[in-house]
Amino acid sequence: MNELAPVLFVAALAVLSVLQLALAFGAPWGSLAWGGQHRVLPGPLRIGSGIAVVLYVAFAGVVLDRAGWIDVVAEPVAGIGTWAVFGFAALSVIPNAVSRSRPERYAGTSAALVLAASSLAVALNGA
Repeated sequence: MNELAPVLFVAALAVLSVLQLALAFGAPWGSLAWGGQHRVLPGPLRIGSGIAVVLYVAFAGVVLDRAGWIDVVAEPVAGIGTWAVFGFAALSVIPNAVSRSRPERYAGTSAALVLAASSLAVALNGA
């Protein structure tokens, strides 16, 4: 399997995780996420950013398992889970692409495309 796909997937999630953690702790980077309407996220969106990081860890685990890099879930779970991650990433392209926030539109859409393409490659090729 192409080793680049899991690396790109995890790298993109790592960058997004740092962003979401920073937003959860009050960084003034709100233009990059959640519609870009808040410089500093309000409480509920900060919680959402924290939850996003937890989801990113789960996504990475499933995709890395499918790629054969780790073994934490049964193969059917990794296979189906990677397709679910791909679906989530592919669908996330849409709201990012139509965001009113130019920074979110460019950065978010780019990240979503990288996540979708790399998770698709892992889903198709497996370990």
